[in-house]
Amino acid sequence: MSPLFERSWARTWLALTGRQDEARRDELLARYAEPQRKYHSTQHLSECLQLCEEFGSLAQHPAEVEAALWFHDAIYEVKGAGNEERSADWAFDALQTAGASPASAALVRDLVLVTRHSAVPAGTDEQLVVDIDLSILGADRARFDEYEQQIREEYAYVPGIIFRHKRRQILQSFLDRADLYSLPPLKARLEARARENLRRVIGR
Repeated sequence: MSPLFERSWARTWLALTGRQDEARRDELLARYAEPQRKYHSTQHLSECLQLCEEFGSLAQHPAEVEAALWFHDAIYEVKGAGNEERSADWAFDALQTAGASPASAALVRDLVLVTRHSAVPAGTDEQLVVDIDLSILGADRARFDEYEQQIREEYAYVPGIIFRHKRRQILQSFLDRADLYSLPPLKARLEARARENLRRVIGR
């Protein structure tokens, strides 16, 4: 197991519940390793947690932010609906069962829900979760192209012409935003490269 996963889980779950609960960690990692996942996998989780370690000091509630990243894609069914809602409910129930405070459990649930990307994130913690979740858009060219291929593999059942049309709409909606990233340190690192990646792929 990656030392990052061990370190992150121990820090986060202990802070929120006073215990380690390695069985819960392993259950989550097993979910991220499900065969239908090509992008929403342990690779994506690892990339998110790496950025959380780097920028977690920006958070008002760092343990809740990190827990939300652990759970944000806990349930991922390509043909299913409400993945984020189901993941958020699982996080809430797991934290309450483990003895976390109701306020912490509710905050983690709400932070998972912002990864639906259906509204502008409000407040530093929401902004940090969203910035980290969207950091792949600002990855280097090789990683971004790998990500695009991974998304295509997850949606392999969708005919090519339909996939390209829908994918172009999604990527254009990100490009049309005034700001892709909210927090200055992440914006400085990722914004320009994300826009370059998006323009290149949309044009292609």
